[in-house]
Amino acid sequence: MRFGAGSRWRRGRGDDVRLYAVVAGGAFRRYATYRTATAAGVFTNTVFGFIMAYTYVALWDVRPQLGGYDTSQALTYVWLGQALLMTCAMMGGGFEDELTERIRTGDIAVDLYRPVDLQLWWLAGDLGRAAFHLLGRGVAPMFLGALAFDLALPGSLWTWPAFLVSVFLGVVVSFAVRYLVAMSAFWLMDGAGAMRIVSLAGLFFSGMLLPLNLFPGLLGEVARALPWSSLLQVPADVFLGKHTGWGLVEAYAFQGGWAVVLLLAGRLLQTVATRRVVVQGG
Repeated sequence: MRFGAGSRWRRGRGDDVRLYAVVAGGAFRRYATYRTATAAGVFTNTVFGFIMAYTYVALWDVRPQLGGYDTSQALTYVWLGQALLMTCAMMGGGFEDELTERIRTGDIAVDLYRPVDLQLWWLAGDLGRAAFHLLGRGVAPMFLGALAFDLALPGSLWTWPAFLVSVFLGVVVSFAVRYLVAMSAFWLMDGAGAMRIVSLAGLFFSGMLLPLNLFPGLLGEVARALPWSSLLQVPADVFLGKHTGWGLVEAYAFQGGWAVVLLLAGRLLQTVATRRVVVQGG
C-alpha cells in the first residue's frame, strides 16, 4: 500500500492486480454455480456442432479444399466455433446486459464512486466468465466432436499456448466491442437494440456461420479486416497452423491492435458519458 499527498490512501499496482484477479475469480465461480445451465449449454453446443459438421461434410464433398481447408480442417473449425461461441461471447450474453441496466437505473453512479477503474473492473469479470465458458462449455463439445469426426488437431505442442493467446486477445476484443455498445446506454437509456445489432454482426463477421475465407471478393476482405474476425477466424487459423512464424506475430498484432483501439475508444466514450450521468429510478 502507499499513501499520496494529504494522507490520501491509494493502492499500489500489486494491489490493483490482486483486486482484478479476485474479480475475475469471482466471475468464474459465479458462472460455475449454474451447473444445469452449463450442462444444457454443452448439450446445445454439441447438437448444433453435429448439425453444422454434417452440413460442412456435404459442402466439402462437393468442393474439396474450399477456403483453403480440407474436410478435416473444416470440421475442426466447426467444433472450435462451438467451443468459442460463449467464450468470446459472439452473440453477447456477458456483462453488457448488467452494465446497461445499471446505467439505465442510475446505479452506475455508485460504481463511479468506487476506488476502482470501471472499464478494468468489467474486463476482469469478463475474463473470468470467458475462462469458465472455455473450460465448462468449450472442452466437452470439442472432445465429443473429436470422438465422432477426424479432426485436425495440432501436431506441435506449442500450437496450444499460441492458440490460447489468440483466444485471450479475441476475448478482449469482444469485451471492448460490447463495452462500447454498453456505454451507448448513457444516451439511448436502453441499449438492447444496439446490442442485438452488434450480436448479429458478431455472429456473421466472426466466421461462426461460415469461415470468412469463403466470403467472396470485397466482402471477404472487409469481413476479415473487421474486429469480429478476432473472435473465431483468427484463433481457428492459429489452431489449424495457418499462422506460424511472422504470420503468427501478424495475427497477434491484428487482434492486439483492434483491442487497443477499441479499449481506448471505450475509455474515451466513458469519459464523455460520465460527465452527463443522470441518476434515474429513484
